[in-house]
Amino acid sequence: MISTGKVFTIIRNFLFSRTNREFLIFLFFLALSAVFWLMLTLNETYEQEVEVPVRMSNVPSDIMLTSEETDTIRVVIRDRGVTLLSYIYGDALRKVEADFKSYDLSGGTGTIPATELAKIVQNHLAASSKIVSIKPDKLHYYYTSGSFKRIPVRWRGRVIPEHLYFLSHVSYEPDSVTVYASEERLDSITMAYTETLNHVGFRDTLAIDCKLRKLEGVKIVPDHVKTTFYTDVLTEESIDDIPIEGINLPPNMTLRTFPAKVSVKFVTGVNVYRTLSAKDFTVVADYDELRDQQTEKCNLYLQKVPQGITRATLVTKQVDYLIEKTTP
Repeated sequence: MISTGKVFTIIRNFLFSRTNREFLIFLFFLALSAVFWLMLTLNETYEQEVEVPVRMSNVPSDIMLTSEETDTIRVVIRDRGVTLLSYIYGDALRKVEADFKSYDLSGGTGTIPATELAKIVQNHLAASSKIVSIKPDKLHYYYTSGSFKRIPVRWRGRVIPEHLYFLSHVSYEPDSVTVYASEERLDSITMAYTETLNHVGFRDTLAIDCKLRKLEGVKIVPDHVKTTFYTDVLTEESIDDIPIEGINLPPNMTLRTFPAKVSVKFVTGVNVYRTLSAKDFTVVADYDELRDQQTEKCNLYLQKVPQGITRATLVTKQVDYLIEKTTP
Protein backbone atom coordinates (compact mmCIF):
# COMPACT_ATOMS: atom_id res chain seq x y z
CA MET A 1 0.00 0.00 0.00
CA ILE A 2 1.07 3.60 -0.62
CA SER A 3 1.94 5.41 2.59
CA THR A 4 0.27 8.67 3.64
CA GLY A 5 3.54 10.56 3.11
CA LYS A 6 3.81 9.36 -0.47
CA VAL A 7 0.17 10.34 -1.17
CA PHE A 8 0.84 13.85 0.22
CA THR A 9 3.99 14.15 -1.93
CA ILE A 10 2.09 13.11 -5.06
CA ILE A 11 -0.67 15.68 -4.43
CA ARG A 12 1.86 18.46 -3.63
CA ASN A 13 3.87 17.75 -6.77
CA PHE A 14 0.67 17.77 -8.84
CA LEU A 15 -0.65 21.04 -7.43
CA PHE A 16 2.63 22.89 -7.56
CA SER A 17 3.83 21.71 -10.93
CA ARG A 18 4.55 24.53 -13.36
CA THR A 19 1.24 24.20 -15.22
CA ASN A 20 -0.95 23.87 -12.14
CA ARG A 21 0.90 26.65 -10.28
CA GLU A 22 -0.05 29.10 -12.99
CA PHE A 23 -3.68 27.91 -12.78
CA LEU A 24 -3.73 28.40 -9.00
CA ILE A 25 -2.33 31.91 -9.37
CA PHE A 26 -5.10 32.64 -11.85
CA LEU A 27 -7.74 31.36 -9.39
CA PHE A 28 -6.28 33.48 -6.58
CA PHE A 29 -6.49 36.71 -8.55
CA LEU A 30 -9.97 35.76 -9.83
CA ALA A 31 -11.19 35.30 -6.25
CA LEU A 32 -9.49 38.54 -5.18
CA SER A 33 -11.19 40.49 -7.96
CA ALA A 34 -14.53 38.93 -7.04
CA VAL A 35 -14.09 40.10 -3.46
CA PHE A 36 -13.31 43.65 -4.59
CA TRP A 37 -16.31 43.62 -6.96
CA LEU A 38 -18.60 42.41 -4.16
CA MET A 39 -17.34 45.11 -1.79
CA LEU A 40 -17.91 47.82 -4.38
CA THR A 41 -21.36 46.46 -5.20
CA LEU A 42 -22.47 46.27 -1.57
CA ASN A 43 -21.25 49.81 -1.01
CA GLU A 44 -23.73 51.14 -3.60
CA THR A 45 -27.13 52.54 -2.52
CA TYR A 46 -30.21 50.44 -3.28
CA GLU A 47 -33.90 50.25 -2.48
CA GLN A 48 -35.14 46.93 -1.12
CA GLU A 49 -38.54 45.72 0.09
CA VAL A 50 -38.30 43.96 3.46
CA GLU A 51 -41.05 42.09 5.31
CA VAL A 52 -41.32 43.33 8.88
CA PRO A 53 -43.41 41.46 11.50
CA VAL A 54 -45.13 43.86 13.92
CA ARG A 55 -46.26 42.41 17.24
CA MET A 56 -48.65 43.97 19.76
CA SER A 57 -47.07 44.52 23.18
CA ASN A 58 -48.38 45.41 26.65
CA VAL A 59 -51.73 43.70 26.04
CA PRO A 60 -53.73 43.73 29.33
CA SER A 61 -54.24 40.34 30.97
CA ASP A 62 -58.05 40.60 30.71
CA ILE A 63 -57.93 41.26 26.95
CA MET A 64 -57.71 38.65 24.19
CA LEU A 65 -56.57 39.63 20.72
CA THR A 66 -58.98 38.17 18.15
CA SER A 67 -56.82 39.21 15.19
CA GLU A 68 -53.34 37.90 14.50
CA GLU A 69 -50.92 38.72 17.33
CA THR A 70 -48.28 39.51 14.71
CA ASP A 71 -49.04 41.30 11.43
CA THR A 72 -46.52 41.60 8.62
CA ILE A 73 -45.95 44.84 6.74
CA ARG A 74 -43.79 45.41 3.64
CA VAL A 75 -41.31 48.27 4.00
CA VAL A 76 -39.17 49.64 1.13
CA ILE A 77 -35.84 50.83 2.61
CA ARG A 78 -33.06 52.85 0.90
CA ASP A 79 -29.47 52.28 2.08
CA ARG A 80 -26.18 50.65 1.17
CA GLY A 81 -26.33 47.03 0.05
CA VAL A 82 -24.41 45.74 3.05
CA THR A 83 -26.88 47.39 5.43
CA LEU A 84 -29.87 46.05 3.53
CA LEU A 85 -28.42 42.54 3.75
CA SER A 86 -28.32 42.87 7.53
CA TYR A 87 -32.05 43.73 7.53
CA ILE A 88 -32.94 40.78 5.29
CA TYR A 89 -30.90 38.10 7.04
CA GLY A 90 -30.34 39.62 10.49
CA ASP A 91 -32.58 40.06 13.54
CA ALA A 92 -32.79 43.87 13.56
CA LEU A 93 -36.37 43.86 12.21
CA ARG A 94 -37.56 40.64 13.86
CA LYS A 95 -38.62 42.22 17.15
CA VAL A 96 -40.68 45.25 16.12
CA GLU A 97 -43.45 45.94 18.67
CA ALA A 98 -46.38 48.36 18.86
CA ASP A 99 -47.91 49.37 22.18
CA PHE A 100 -51.51 48.13 22.54
CA LYS A 101 -52.85 51.03 24.59
CA SER A 102 -51.31 53.73 22.39
CA TYR A 103 -53.52 52.85 19.41
CA ASP A 104 -56.65 51.48 21.11
CA LEU A 105 -59.83 53.07 19.72
CA SER A 106 -62.03 51.24 22.28
CA GLY A 107 -65.00 49.17 21.19
CA GLY A 108 -62.86 46.14 20.44
CA THR A 109 -60.58 47.60 17.79
CA GLY A 110 -57.42 49.64 17.29
CA THR A 111 -55.55 51.19 14.34
CA ILE A 112 -51.88 51.96 13.69
CA PRO A 113 -51.54 54.53 10.86
CA ALA A 114 -48.64 54.48 8.37
CA THR A 115 -46.93 57.48 10.00
CA GLU A 116 -46.79 55.64 13.32
CA LEU A 117 -45.63 52.45 11.63
CA ALA A 118 -42.79 54.40 10.02
CA LYS A 119 -41.70 55.77 13.41
CA ILE A 120 -41.81 52.33 15.01
CA VAL A 121 -39.77 50.71 12.22
CA GLN A 122 -37.30 53.62 11.99
CA ASN A 123 -36.30 53.02 15.62
CA HIS A 124 -34.89 49.65 14.53
CA LEU A 125 -33.00 50.97 11.50
CA ALA A 126 -29.54 52.45 11.13
CA ALA A 127 -29.28 56.25 10.95
CA SER A 128 -28.35 56.04 7.26
CA SER A 129 -31.48 54.05 6.33
CA LYS A 130 -34.54 55.82 4.95
CA ILE A 131 -38.05 54.44 4.61
CA VAL A 132 -39.42 54.94 1.09
CA SER A 133 -42.88 53.36 1.49
CA ILE A 134 -44.96 51.09 3.74
CA LYS A 135 -47.72 48.67 2.75
CA PRO A 136 -50.43 48.39 3.93
CA ASP A 137 -50.95 52.04 4.87
CA LYS A 138 -52.40 51.07 8.27
CA LEU A 139 -52.78 48.07 10.57
CA HIS A 140 -56.02 47.12 12.30
CA TYR A 141 -56.24 44.88 15.33
CA TYR A 142 -59.26 43.48 17.16
CA TYR A 143 -59.77 42.26 20.69
CA THR A 144 -62.40 41.16 23.18
CA SER A 145 -62.68 41.23 26.93
CA GLY A 146 -63.97 37.65 27.09
CA SER A 147 -67.04 37.36 24.83
CA PHE A 148 -67.26 33.94 23.18
CA LYS A 149 -69.64 31.17 22.12
CA ARG A 150 -69.62 27.66 20.67
CA ILE A 151 -70.69 27.14 17.06
CA PRO A 152 -70.91 24.01 14.86
CA VAL A 153 -68.48 23.23 12.04
CA ARG A 154 -69.49 22.66 8.40
CA TRP A 155 -67.45 21.90 5.30
CA ARG A 156 -67.40 24.06 2.18
CA GLY A 157 -66.20 23.34 -1.33
CA ARG A 158 -66.43 20.60 -3.96
CA VAL A 159 -66.34 17.03 -2.64
CA ILE A 160 -67.75 14.54 -5.18
CA PRO A 161 -67.23 10.75 -5.00
CA GLU A 162 -67.08 8.44 -8.02
CA HIS A 163 -70.09 7.63 -10.19
CA LEU A 164 -72.63 5.41 -8.38
CA TYR A 165 -71.27 6.58 -5.02
CA PHE A 166 -72.59 9.34 -2.78
CA LEU A 167 -71.78 10.98 0.54
CA SER A 168 -73.76 9.14 3.16
CA HIS A 169 -72.38 10.96 6.18
CA VAL A 170 -69.89 13.66 7.18
CA SER A 171 -68.30 13.85 10.63
CA TYR A 172 -66.12 16.49 12.27
CA GLU A 173 -63.54 16.20 15.00
CA PRO A 174 -64.27 18.38 16.91
CA ASP A 175 -67.82 19.04 15.68
CA SER A 176 -67.91 22.53 17.23
CA VAL A 177 -65.39 25.26 18.03
CA THR A 178 -65.14 28.29 20.30
CA VAL A 179 -65.15 31.74 18.70
CA TYR A 180 -63.96 34.89 20.48
CA ALA A 181 -65.08 38.30 19.23
CA SER A 182 -66.98 41.40 20.26
CA GLU A 183 -70.59 40.77 21.31
CA GLU A 184 -71.90 42.54 18.23
CA ARG A 185 -69.71 40.40 15.96
CA LEU A 186 -70.67 37.19 17.76
CA ASP A 187 -74.37 37.75 17.06
CA SER A 188 -73.75 37.46 13.32
CA ILE A 189 -71.70 34.25 13.48
CA THR A 190 -73.66 30.98 13.48
CA MET A 191 -71.32 28.55 11.74
CA ALA A 192 -67.59 27.89 11.28
CA TYR A 193 -66.73 26.79 7.74
CA THR A 194 -63.64 24.98 6.52
CA GLU A 195 -61.41 26.45 3.86
CA THR A 196 -62.59 25.53 0.35
CA LEU A 197 -62.11 21.79 -0.26
CA ASN A 198 -61.67 20.22 -3.69
CA HIS A 199 -61.71 16.40 -3.86
CA VAL A 200 -63.28 14.51 -6.77
CA GLY A 201 -63.43 10.86 -7.84
CA PHE A 202 -62.92 8.92 -4.61
CA ARG A 203 -64.85 5.89 -3.39
CA ASP A 204 -63.40 5.06 0.03
CA THR A 205 -63.77 7.04 3.25
CA LEU A 206 -61.93 10.36 2.89
CA ALA A 207 -60.40 12.01 5.98
CA ILE A 208 -59.01 15.56 5.66
CA ASP A 209 -57.24 17.66 8.28
CA CYS A 210 -58.33 21.12 7.14
CA LYS A 211 -58.07 24.67 8.44
CA LEU A 212 -61.12 26.74 9.24
CA ARG A 213 -61.84 29.84 7.20
CA LYS A 214 -60.57 32.95 8.95
CA LEU A 215 -62.94 35.78 9.83
CA GLU A 216 -61.76 39.33 10.36
CA GLY A 217 -61.75 40.25 14.02
CA VAL A 218 -62.59 36.72 15.14
CA LYS A 219 -60.39 34.17 16.90
CA ILE A 220 -61.39 30.51 16.40
CA VAL A 221 -60.15 27.81 18.79
CA PRO A 222 -59.13 25.34 17.50
CA ASP A 223 -58.46 26.74 14.03
CA HIS A 224 -58.51 23.38 12.22
CA VAL A 225 -60.64 20.21 12.30
CA LYS A 226 -60.53 16.67 10.96
CA THR A 227 -63.35 16.25 8.44
CA THR A 228 -64.30 12.70 7.40
CA PHE A 229 -66.49 11.95 4.37
CA TYR A 230 -68.18 8.52 4.33
CA THR A 231 -69.29 7.07 1.01
CA ASP A 232 -71.89 4.46 0.09
CA VAL A 233 -73.07 2.74 -3.11
CA LEU A 234 -76.26 4.20 -4.60
CA THR A 235 -79.22 1.87 -5.00
CA GLU A 236 -82.93 2.33 -5.79
CA GLU A 237 -85.11 0.51 -3.28
CA SER A 238 -88.58 0.57 -1.75
CA ILE A 239 -90.23 0.00 1.62
CA ASP A 240 -93.71 -1.61 1.78
CA ASP A 241 -96.52 -1.67 4.35
CA ILE A 242 -96.24 1.91 5.56
CA PRO A 243 -99.52 2.73 7.40
CA ILE A 244 -101.55 5.77 6.40
CA GLU A 245 -102.31 8.18 9.24
CA GLY A 246 -105.05 10.81 9.37
CA ILE A 247 -104.15 14.29 10.60
CA ASN A 248 -106.26 17.26 11.77
CA LEU A 249 -109.15 14.90 12.59
CA PRO A 250 -111.77 16.00 15.14
CA PRO A 251 -111.80 13.86 18.32
CA ASN A 252 -115.01 12.07 17.21
CA MET A 253 -113.81 11.21 13.68
CA THR A 254 -111.82 8.27 12.30
CA LEU A 255 -110.25 8.08 8.83
CA ARG A 256 -110.11 4.72 7.09
CA THR A 257 -108.29 4.30 3.78
CA PHE A 258 -108.38 1.52 1.20
CA PRO A 259 -105.69 0.23 1.12
CA ALA A 260 -104.54 1.04 4.64
CA LYS A 261 -100.85 0.75 3.78
CA VAL A 262 -98.69 1.96 0.88
CA SER A 263 -95.13 1.69 -0.45
CA VAL A 264 -92.37 4.30 -0.88
CA LYS A 265 -89.60 4.29 -3.51
CA PHE A 266 -86.32 6.12 -2.94
CA VAL A 267 -82.61 6.24 -3.68
CA THR A 268 -80.12 5.60 -0.90
CA GLY A 269 -76.93 3.77 -0.01
CA VAL A 270 -76.70 0.04 0.49
CA ASN A 271 -75.61 0.42 4.10
CA VAL A 272 -78.38 2.89 4.89
CA TYR A 273 -81.05 0.68 3.32
CA ARG A 274 -80.15 -2.22 5.60
CA THR A 275 -81.14 -0.13 8.63
CA LEU A 276 -84.51 1.13 7.33
CA SER A 277 -88.01 -0.09 8.19
CA ALA A 278 -91.60 1.08 7.62
CA LYS A 279 -91.52 2.85 11.01
CA ASP A 280 -88.98 5.34 9.66
CA PHE A 281 -91.55 6.81 7.22
CA THR A 282 -94.78 8.70 7.89
CA VAL A 283 -97.56 8.90 5.27
CA VAL A 284 -100.59 11.10 6.04
CA ALA A 285 -103.97 12.16 4.67
CA ASP A 286 -105.22 15.62 5.73
CA TYR A 287 -108.82 15.82 7.03
CA ASP A 288 -108.93 19.59 6.42
CA GLU A 289 -108.40 18.98 2.72
CA LEU A 290 -111.14 16.33 2.59
CA ARG A 291 -113.64 18.43 4.51
CA ASP A 292 -113.31 21.36 2.11
CA GLN A 293 -113.24 19.43 -1.17
CA GLN A 294 -115.47 16.39 -0.52
CA THR A 295 -113.65 14.27 -3.13
CA GLU A 296 -113.99 10.49 -3.64
CA LYS A 297 -110.26 9.92 -3.19
CA CYS A 298 -107.87 11.47 -0.72
CA ASN A 299 -104.35 12.66 -1.47
CA LEU A 300 -101.46 11.09 0.39
CA TYR A 301 -98.39 12.99 1.55
CA LEU A 302 -95.00 11.74 2.61
CA GLN A 303 -94.59 13.71 5.83
CA LYS A 304 -91.39 12.19 7.24
CA VAL A 305 -88.43 10.39 5.70
CA PRO A 306 -85.21 9.29 7.42
CA GLN A 307 -81.87 10.92 6.79
CA GLY A 308 -79.61 9.53 4.09
CA ILE A 309 -82.22 8.99 1.36
CA THR A 310 -83.14 11.06 -1.71
CA ARG A 311 -85.92 11.19 -4.32
CA ALA A 312 -88.46 9.58 -2.02
CA THR A 313 -91.86 9.19 -3.72
CA LEU A 314 -95.09 7.39 -2.93
CA VAL A 315 -95.99 4.47 -5.22
CA THR A 316 -99.70 5.27 -4.60
CA LYS A 317 -100.58 8.94 -4.24
CA GLN A 318 -104.39 8.68 -3.95
CA VAL A 319 -106.59 6.11 -2.21
CA ASP A 320 -110.27 5.56 -1.43
CA TYR A 321 -111.33 6.62 2.03
CA LEU A 322 -114.11 6.60 4.57
CA ILE A 323 -114.68 8.97 7.48
CA GLU A 324 -116.53 7.47 10.42
CA LYS A 325 -117.95 9.06 13.50
CA THR A 326 -116.83 7.32 16.63
CA THR A 327 -119.15 6.62 19.56
CA PRO A 328 -118.25 8.61 22.69
